[in-house]
Amino acid sequence: MHEAYIRLVGKDDPKWQSRAHFFGAAAEAMRRILIDNARKKNADRRGGEYRRVELDPDASSTPTIDPSSSAVDLLALDEALAKLAKEDQTKAELVKLRFFAGLSTEQAAAAMGISRATAVRYWTYARAWLHEAMTKSMP
Repeated sequence: MHEAYIRLVGKDDPKWQSRAHFFGAAAEAMRRILIDNARKKNADRRGGEYRRVELDPDASSTPTIDPSSSAVDLLALDEALAKLAKEDQTKAELVKLRFFAGLSTEQAAAAMGISRATAVRYWTYARAWLHEAMTKSMP
């Protein structure tokens, strides 16, 4: 969070136009930090060719890859989110607020100036769209 704050404020004292402007900038700053870290983690010189595998305590099951620990998944999300932004900027902004800024549906709706019902519809669509885009891009 300290790095995100430094990126938000920088050397100047920014003048936020609205609450939505602040949260949008905060979400974008956090997104960039997470993507930069994922790229670094995925670099070959840092062991990027290896993937973390979680073993189930029950030895009879097969190992599975933990998606929360995979830098590749975050990079795929970033790529899919960029594509979604070209198609529908509003839905992409909602995803940034929910995923990168950690806002609830109600908070994101208020920040964007849309109703909660609209935010729920947009969130449902965006999740399905991103899932489809990410599964198509995986080898």
